[in-house]
Amino acid sequence: MRVIGTRELTANIVNATIGAGIFVLPASVAMGLGAAAPVAYIACALLMALIVLCFAAAGSRVSLTGGLYAYIEVAFGGFAGFAGGVFYWSTACFSVASVATAFAGSLGVIWAPLGAGAMRALVLGVLFGGLAFVNVRGVKPGIRLVEAITVAKLTPLLVLIVVGLWALNPENLRFSMPSASQVGQVSILLIFAFEGIEIALMPVGEVRDPARSVPRAILGALAITTLIYLAIQAIAQGVLGQALSSFPEAPLAETANRLLGATGRTLVLVGATISMFGYVSGDMLGTPRALFALGRDGALPAVLSRVHPRYRTPAIAIVTYAVVVAILSISSSFNQLAVLANVSGLLLYGLCVAASYELQRRDVRMAGEPFNLPGGILIQAAALTGIVWLVAQATRREFVIESAVLVAASCYYLVRRWSGRPKR
Repeated sequence: MRVIGTRELTANIVNATIGAGIFVLPASVAMGLGAAAPVAYIACALLMALIVLCFAAAGSRVSLTGGLYAYIEVAFGGFAGFAGGVFYWSTACFSVASVATAFAGSLGVIWAPLGAGAMRALVLGVLFGGLAFVNVRGVKPGIRLVEAITVAKLTPLLVLIVVGLWALNPENLRFSMPSASQVGQVSILLIFAFEGIEIALMPVGEVRDPARSVPRAILGALAITTLIYLAIQAIAQGVLGQALSSFPEAPLAETANRLLGATGRTLVLVGATISMFGYVSGDMLGTPRALFALGRDGALPAVLSRVHPRYRTPAIAIVTYAVVVAILSISSSFNQLAVLANVSGLLLYGLCVAASYELQRRDVRMAGEPFNLPGGILIQAAALTGIVWLVAQATRREFVIESAVLVAASCYYLVRRWSGRPKR
């Protein structure tokens, strides 16, 4: 049943994009670029605009549940789709597990026992167990929960923006243009704050009129997200000035403390906690459907494609994913997990951009009149160029880990094929 409209999908994308990152990244970006930090935001937004235009074109042509994985699989066939699924799933696993550890740490700031030891493990277990229960019962409760959390977590950010506009010092915002190399080094970290659209697009098979809803939702959500990010960075820089980079753990909480005192600091800390929870809840709505799609197409065990007899949701995929991510988050730290996420995401985006060109070239149509990219191949070429530029900023360690994951997954794929269980 198609129960998700443009408004609901936009809220899900905004929720999936504005996660834990914006509550901590302003200090890190300021450390690299100072008052010129908005340049990196604009660079990331421009690249993401090119990428999401390709997502929109692909999504308007392929209405299968599975999101980016489905686009790649339809465009290039079995192995390419499988590789896309691997990149998607590794990105999602590491990202959501890292945010979940930050969520537990945020609760630990409010009440110390929740952030360490057995209580931390219990918090993470309850988090993923509860979200699995909600999503097994149906996509409608899951999307309603996402909408409510989106409103709740944006409130303290908007309060900070409105109050801060009257208190920032314009002198703190003056800057000289940084070099492309400096922008690139910061953007490889900052792009984490813009990722997440692929999570929200997983339930496209349950979207009403996807040829219209998907392009409108993702472009609208990107515009909303970018404006909020620029405003937050400007407020934090304008209030704290050079001191912004001195508060890497909670720069927005310190900004709120300067503006509104202890009450403001508490408001932002609570908002950060809600935001992290919202990110995890949005991921739990979307990512298990990638497992469902991989099981459906034979790339993973078929049991993952089974649906609940009453709620008609991919229950086994939801529970399996919840268990895997809970184990990762309980056993690892935020930094260990977050460093593994960005390169996977960019490689996945590159495959999807290429898929959007192939789908358009073959004129694939599954959901009515498709959205055609203005300028044709120029947008796809520009998006791929930007992705290559940003991936080049990564370290050798990240490439080695990503290569190891892909090689291991490829071996599994080939073993299944040679054992007489082909993907098609």
